[in-house]
Amino acid sequence: MKPRSKRALIIIGVLAAVGVGVALVLNAFNSNLVFFYTPSQIASKEAPQGRTFRIGGLVKEGSVARDGVTVRFLVTDTVQTVPVRFEGILPDLFKEGKGVVAQGKLDSDGVFTAREVLAKHDENYMPPEAAEALKQAAATKARAAGTLVGARP
Repeated sequence: MKPRSKRALIIIGVLAAVGVGVALVLNAFNSNLVFFYTPSQIASKEAPQGRTFRIGGLVKEGSVARDGVTVRFLVTDTVQTVPVRFEGILPDLFKEGKGVVAQGKLDSDGVFTAREVLAKHDENYMPPEAAEALKQAAATKARAAGTLVGARP
């Protein structure tokens, strides 16, 4: 085999190895990527069905129901609500009317089954995504109320 052919085979082998490495890294990155959605985005079918993601908002007042270790509650962004089911021990700071972020999957019946529930850790903190989502929901609600008021004779 000529030296030129050997060099070409080595270069092709190195490129193939780098390509396989990049493909494995991208695959691992994609499978560990978790997106954040609001209840309004879930209601408008933007959230993936059967894939893990996070939902954030406020725990709706009067919605927490406990049955042994199974807890059911509603997460709201003041515009839409999503039912959540969680089996396990909730964080100590989990309360109605407070911020929450849950990670899990959306079932075909529209119930979000959480594997993990995170509660805000002090009175001033809310995840940036959840704070922005609540701000946008409030703005949408205000625009809708303004449109309805302007439509009256």
